[in-house]
Amino acid sequence: MVLYKRITLQTVCFFYILFFSAAILAQQPADFVNPFIGTSNFGATFPGPIAPRGMASISPFNVSGPQNRPLEKDSQWLSNPYVNENKFLTGFSQVNLSGVGCPELGVILLMPTTGTVETNHLKYGSTYSNEIAKTAYYSVNIDKYKVKAEFTASKRVGVSQFTFPKGQSNILLNLGVGLTNEEGAMVKIVSSTEIEGMRSVGSFCYNSPEDAYPVYFVAKFSKPADQFGVWKKPAQYNGAEAQWMGYNGKTRMMENTIKTVVGDSIGTYFTYQFDKEETVNVKIGISYVSIENARENLEKETGNKSFDAVYKETYDEWNTELSKILVEGGSKDDKTIFYTALYHTLIHPNTLNDYNGEYPEIKRSKIGKTDGTRYTVFSLWDTYRNLHQLMSLAYPKQQSDMVKSMLEMYDENGWLPKWELNSTETFTMVGDPASIVIADTYLKGIRDFDVQKAYKAMLKGADQMENNPLRPGLKDYIEKGYLTTNDRGPVSTTQEYNASDYSISLLAKALGKTADANRFKKRSLSYKKLFDKNLKLLRPRLADGKWYEPFDPVSGANFEENVGFIEGNAWQYAFMVPHDIKGLIQLMGGNKGFSSQLQKVFDSKQFDMANEPDIAYPYLFNYLKGEEFKSQDLVKKLVREYFQNKPKGLPGNDDTGTMSAWLVYSMMGIYPIAPGEPVYTITTPMFDKITIKLDSNYYKKESIVIEREVNNDGKIKQIQLDGKAVNSYFISHDDFVNGTTLKVIQN
Repeated sequence: MVLYKRITLQTVCFFYILFFSAAILAQQPADFVNPFIGTSNFGATFPGPIAPRGMASISPFNVSGPQNRPLEKDSQWLSNPYVNENKFLTGFSQVNLSGVGCPELGVILLMPTTGTVETNHLKYGSTYSNEIAKTAYYSVNIDKYKVKAEFTASKRVGVSQFTFPKGQSNILLNLGVGLTNEEGAMVKIVSSTEIEGMRSVGSFCYNSPEDAYPVYFVAKFSKPADQFGVWKKPAQYNGAEAQWMGYNGKTRMMENTIKTVVGDSIGTYFTYQFDKEETVNVKIGISYVSIENARENLEKETGNKSFDAVYKETYDEWNTELSKILVEGGSKDDKTIFYTALYHTLIHPNTLNDYNGEYPEIKRSKIGKTDGTRYTVFSLWDTYRNLHQLMSLAYPKQQSDMVKSMLEMYDENGWLPKWELNSTETFTMVGDPASIVIADTYLKGIRDFDVQKAYKAMLKGADQMENNPLRPGLKDYIEKGYLTTNDRGPVSTTQEYNASDYSISLLAKALGKTADANRFKKRSLSYKKLFDKNLKLLRPRLADGKWYEPFDPVSGANFEENVGFIEGNAWQYAFMVPHDIKGLIQLMGGNKGFSSQLQKVFDSKQFDMANEPDIAYPYLFNYLKGEEFKSQDLVKKLVREYFQNKPKGLPGNDDTGTMSAWLVYSMMGIYPIAPGEPVYTITTPMFDKITIKLDSNYYKKESIVIEREVNNDGKIKQIQLDGKAVNSYFISHDDFVNGTTLKVIQN
């Protein structure tokens, strides 16, 4: 009997271990995604579902109401619909932005309730519990109503599933609450199973309010409502007129109406009487063109598909995309951090066109149509530094379509995009970043776009002195070599123009335009006129050429306004000339002076991992022979310190995937050190093996593998490409993608 028990126990243990091992092996890249990463510490990501590059997305909305202070949308600058620390929910928004620094979208709020219909979101809001967030799925229990809410999404449709208890149940669609600061909406109940409408948005960074635009939607319910209605709360009037208005400032309830209602604070309610637990599904199709297109998007993408069927399709699509880069080795947390970062890089730029190919052109003077994908949300001041390079490497078809989208914007608007959002040019931030992205893409061999048109567009932005929205202050820049204190952020803007000019020079050279290549290369070096040899820093000059006084090199840290720089200070911009690091080394007195000054950025805690200007700095020690180990140590330290498997696991705003792209590259052991130039610098990979699948339409090889050989986890001893020593910490894009294995051997 004892022997029998022992054999049984051993057998059980064996099968348990076998099952557990199989479960680990069966985990797919999509299983490692943790959408809660970045939902705290102002990462501005959201935990709800979205398809790769999706138009529709669902996020729990918990940034409204005094219960959520201080992280409440009306009490401070807040750019995200969800904050992990907050606990008061007022609905689920159907269109959202990920990782941005300005409030926008976060509208069309769906909310399940029970009991008597209440239309004030601060009264019907609820605490919540048991949140689950994973790839293409989010669920939560709404405490006040004992309702389970589940969500998934296709590319243009958000799908909600509510499980209600017995009794009266309601589904509210609130168009008066949102993250945007724009107002205005329209809604119509079509039938007991369908609603259509529009919500106005377009206040991003409080720019171009005259360019506000509509988001159209159609909502379809799986069960017909027993009762339905529309509510409208008008503004509060004062004075003599108000005494005659019995409805002044009071919510009007319009029962069982199918008339169109327009206003700011409006919404609809669908009510059910359930005699047992019941589930209701709601599908909401989105369009930036029309209600008809929103309805077609809903029908074509989700039709009669079940919640589970939509979830599986979107999960599979995510897994296919995330599997373009396969990692082996490392801990579960390492894989989670890596694949969540890769996931975040595949949200923006996102799809703008409808299922039928239609999209609003810039200025919205007409509707365009594409056979491919029209992309939107180009946060280019951020993404030109690394995200688009990652797309060119692992997702070149997407990157090609992004460039084509930029050129369509040029056709429509006369200018390349600067910070484009849903066919609205916000002109946020500084510089001329589209030129860098286009040149970088072409020089990496992605050339299935009209490069002559692109070059013409780049020259217009670089040379037209008058009425140039891309390059304010261009006259001073061309005549003096720098912007003066008469312009915003003159030092950093000069550096941005330099970076763009260098990329234009590279493209000009590739196109055989020698004179232009020389002219723009010379222009790209004008930052030297702002170099103070005593401080060994760049500093602003007045219009008469004199140094600006008093000058504090530290002023500007932590987004403090200052005269010389945009979102940074002199230390954080000191090395932001990635196209001319060798020239900067000379200015700083050679390798020793450069190394000393660069080390000061880190020792004096001026390095800011949460913003773009200095994110390449940890890699700059690779330019100094014998000091490359400092880059290896720094990158590893920064990854461990700032990127973690927890809600606050991003250093700050993800900036539409830019910080995540930094992490993806850093964990792979390569980084695109000079935007526009097709070169990677090399550091220590953080996995044993990384396989990057290559698109055969753009690259000759099926894949490139990065391997590490670890001996005591020390400094890099040797780098090999296909078994041959690489006597440098830099490798060209062509050599990299045409190789088979890049091996990094540590001491």
